Amino acid sequence: MDTGKKYKIGFAITGSFCTFESIKEIIEKMVKSGMEITPIFSDNTQKMDSRFGKAQEFMEKVEELTGKKGIRSIQEAEPIGPKGYLDALVIAPCTGNTMAKLCNGITDSPVLMAAKAHLRNEKPLILSVSTNDALGINFKNLGMLANMKNIYFVPFGQDNYEKKPKSMIAHVELIPDTIAEALEKRQIQPMVRSPF
Repeated sequence: MDTGKKYKIGFAITGSFCTFESIKEIIEKMVKSGMEITPIFSDNTQKMDSRFGKAQEFMEKVEELTGKKGIRSIQEAEPIGPKGYLDALVIAPCTGNTMAKLCNGITDSPVLMAAKAHLRNEKPLILSVSTNDALGINFKNLGMLANMKNIYFVPFGQDNYEKKPKSMIAHVELIPDTIAEALEKRQIQPMVRSPF
């Protein structure tokens, strides 16, 4: 990655709440490395409190880390296309629901509209998978997305193959490396890595 350039990265967050702590950590690391991060929040991320924390507190922390107000509506996400201001867009975590909708061109949330708008510019869309059914009903969607132009995956593995044999989660610490490769039009390898 050209360290002399300040890359503009969209960071879209969907509702795999168990990953939110690691998401905050990687965003902080990316900002410190010089990336300009624009947060984008799914509807569930905006509204749903969970045992992992309060939605409002999480969004406020992400906005504090990035120094930017997050995109929170379809209307706010749509200009990503015509303005073309992102070098790359990351969806992290990327849930099974999000993968299924991406495969079918559904744009019913800020994150999905951001992805559609960004892809029209033929720039990298990076997916950081986090779903209990990656090797189940969503397996076909994962395969379809892996073969789509300008879509790249953060390396992933099974997180608990004994209790959740169909679950896979991305190695979020590899998001910056995945972005670097995707900006060169390459999928980081190996894409599937050992269990956690």
